[in-house]
Amino acid sequence: MPAARILPKLSIKAGWLEGVRQVPTPRFGPRPNPIDISLIVLHGISLPPGQYGGPYIDQIFLGTLDKEAHPYFAQVADLEVSTHVLIRRDGAITQYVSFLDRAWHAGRSNFHGRAECNDFGVGIELEGTDHEPYTDAQYLALREVIAALTCEYPAIGCNIAAHSAVAPLRKTDPGPAFEWGRIADFLPG
Repeated sequence: MPAARILPKLSIKAGWLEGVRQVPTPRFGPRPNPIDISLIVLHGISLPPGQYGGPYIDQIFLGTLDKEAHPYFAQVADLEVSTHVLIRRDGAITQYVSFLDRAWHAGRSNFHGRAECNDFGVGIELEGTDHEPYTDAQYLALREVIAALTCEYPAIGCNIAAHSAVAPLRKTDPGPAFEWGRIADFLPG
């Protein structure tokens, strides 16, 4: 398994990354099989679209996004979404949902014939857009999170997919700007 070559700098205790910002959300549910954690789904997010920083990503995952704060928010404020991890442009990591629980990130999805990726997947959001390069700091943090996940949950193996790959008719993220070569040692040969 390629990820075994990389020793994680982060550790996981009871489903939570230690030493990162934790902002627990009520938007999660139980996994149908709590020991089946066998996929990582990579996403891209910015709120408002193309703008970085600020409180809005936390707010959408917490269910507190104000529809009036920006015209775009009227379209998304009522979505019941969450993720396990967010990696900001500066590489800062926030965790919202325990890996042992089901976050609401992939929606209707399929990976290698298995439906409902939220049931067995971990969602990692990268602050960005489909067409703007992600930052070096994000790739470094992403590599650390992936290393910790694949060490703690070996069933993940090389199962890392784009949101666009598990929900191709609905989603495009993390987009063509995501450099898969930056995590190639975690992917199948």
